[in-house]
Amino acid sequence: MRALRLFGLQRSLLAGSEGLGPHLQRAGPRSATKGWSMLHTTTVDWKTKHRRYVLTPWSAGQAAHDVPVIVRGEGSRIYDADGQGYLDLSSGLVAANLGHAHPRMVAAIANQAQRICYVAPGLFSDVRAELGERLAALGPWPEGARALFTAGGAEANEDAVKLARAVTGRFKVLAAYRSFHGSTLGAATLTGEMRRWANEPGVPGVVHFFAPYPYRSPFGSLDAAGESARALAHLEEVISAENPRNIAALVLEPIVGSNGVIVYPEGYLAGVRAHCDRFGILLIFDEVMTGFGRTGAAFAGERFGVVPDLITFAKGVTSAYVPMGGALVRESLASYFDRRPFDQGHTYSGHPLAAAAGVAALEAYREEGLFERARSMETHLRTGLQRLASRHASIGEVRGIGAFFGVELVEDRASRAPLGFSRGDGAEVMGGFLRSLRRRGVYVFGRFNVVCIAPPLVVTGQELEEAFTSLDGALEELGASR
Repeated sequence: MRALRLFGLQRSLLAGSEGLGPHLQRAGPRSATKGWSMLHTTTVDWKTKHRRYVLTPWSAGQAAHDVPVIVRGEGSRIYDADGQGYLDLSSGLVAANLGHAHPRMVAAIANQAQRICYVAPGLFSDVRAELGERLAALGPWPEGARALFTAGGAEANEDAVKLARAVTGRFKVLAAYRSFHGSTLGAATLTGEMRRWANEPGVPGVVHFFAPYPYRSPFGSLDAAGESARALAHLEEVISAENPRNIAALVLEPIVGSNGVIVYPEGYLAGVRAHCDRFGILLIFDEVMTGFGRTGAAFAGERFGVVPDLITFAKGVTSAYVPMGGALVRESLASYFDRRPFDQGHTYSGHPLAAAAGVAALEAYREEGLFERARSMETHLRTGLQRLASRHASIGEVRGIGAFFGVELVEDRASRAPLGFSRGDGAEVMGGFLRSLRRRGVYVFGRFNVVCIAPPLVVTGQELEEAFTSLDGALEELGASR
């Protein structure tokens, strides 16, 4: 029942737009290129033009949506059309792992554009093959892997499910309620939370289950160990009720992303793997947010010592410089199609510009030691955020690993009531908090009552301290307003 009440909370928070997306600012040097300067020193009202000609995603109201017009970026900062700078504390939507305008990325994209910009997916491509080989080397399987490329994470999750159904001959797919797997029809059906509702009835065969959330246990657990045990028992009951012989795959974010940055308690992912092995179910890890160093490893599964059968990816594979996603498929599954038709693909599967960006991103991660840096950044982030928690009662919990943290805001720590829940103004309160951070020079992604702290892996220690100072001021203002 508690879990159901939380979904009621989600519905009540949909009324506001500021809490649903990116909204923050910082003054900073302009240092613009000539072309940029000539374009953006005009008197064009870019906000009015944007509202007139663009539908902004995840907005509760297009007319009232008021956010900066971003025109360029450099390192860990982005800049708007007025020259205002913002420390990008969420890497956009947990995507720009290398920050902005990384020289290697810019050069790789330009070089590929001069050579060839499009190769039909049915033809072979040198840069596509190169990226596939490098991704396979990052995978956790000694047997190797192959990559199925897409244009983004939603397509990747849908394709992974189609592949699992083809290989197993089974139909049903399990996914967690507190999850987001994309907004296309199939991916939205996999999604468990409220962003699924607009797509219902969706595609058939998807069954949802409750996963652990120790801070707000859907099982009434009092500790992490009990939460893990009860969640695994619940999952086993769902599998049994749905007939395991009909279940092709289980799709799971190894760390919950935009629904709270929830790190599952110890033993849960291993238990899910054991359930899948027992019943012959393929395990798909959605690593769209957690992949490519975000957690201090190539993929989050590595941090937890759990090996899935397929890994879906996007965002960090190109550091979001060019749209790309895909599914990394262990060789024993991929080889199933060596003598059978493979009826999947997209016009932009393995797009050469994206593939070149992917190769360059992987080289940058390796040469700059950014996976290791994210792991070492974990201590700095945890210490700084816990320091803020000791000063501000509105912080209920700080959680995360690597360079991927969530700060959950509450009315009070005793009740753990989500910020704004008792007054029904959660979206308005979160929006005000994000605007306060904007004035203090920080962009961050916040959703409902959780702020996502996921800076570019190139962020400096000084920039993190700057962010903590800004967060401290915004939290002080938040406390005074309540």
